[in-house]
Amino acid sequence: KKKLKVSGRELLSVPIQVFSLDQLQVLEMSPERESCLRYRMELLPQEISRLRNLTCLYVDSNNLKKIPAEIGTLRHLERLTLSNNSLSSLPTEMGALQRLHSLHLANNSLTELPAPLCQLRSLTFLDVSDNKIDTIPSSIRHLEKLETLLLLFNSLESLPEDVCLLRNLHTLWLGNNRLQSLPAAFGDLVNLDWGYNYCSCNFEGNPLESPPPEVCNRGPEGIRNYFLSLRRI
Repeated sequence: KKKLKVSGRELLSVPIQVFSLDQLQVLEMSPERESCLRYRMELLPQEISRLRNLTCLYVDSNNLKKIPAEIGTLRHLERLTLSNNSLSSLPTEMGALQRLHSLHLANNSLTELPAPLCQLRSLTFLDVSDNKIDTIPSSIRHLEKLETLLLLFNSLESLPEDVCLLRNLHTLWLGNNRLQSLPAAFGDLVNLDWGYNYCSCNFEGNPLESPPPEVCNRGPEGIRNYFLSLRRI
């Protein structure tokens, strides 16, 4: 793959020469994780649309406040990392990225799960942990290929029943929210990894009452039985 890494402690913008590289497939403008650095780029330029062959775009750990609508023209994009920025919204045009299968948005300022994300039908991995999200739209059911959904450290008080239609989910992290209850069909998520690690770290930090934590720890069968017993009452 044709790859370019742009780096520098004082990185404020994308060097204009980059946009002439129209065969570029991988563009990386993120500091190394081990460095604990943050770059200072606040805006991804509209000219990003010239890089029509991009399959991977890495711009995490910057200071991005806005993503341009032109991101929607990158129809070959498969992986996009935007974690550790200052994003409070995403453009509707992102819904056009129909080849995108991995999207990283952790540690931003999102207050809701942006609606365009629910149009990304090829998505298998979505990380929106460490935001301020308080609602998940029912349209999340369209993400039928989703295998990993990371929602920990948000402000969720409830989950829509539609989450239970995501039958390909293997990993669902819900820790450190405000969940008091789970959807009645939650036990239908039989492909989740219900091992010890899942139960010990994925509901933790929620004031769960229905079902209580000890029931959640029994896995899908325990949760199903709990809701069945409520129907009989």
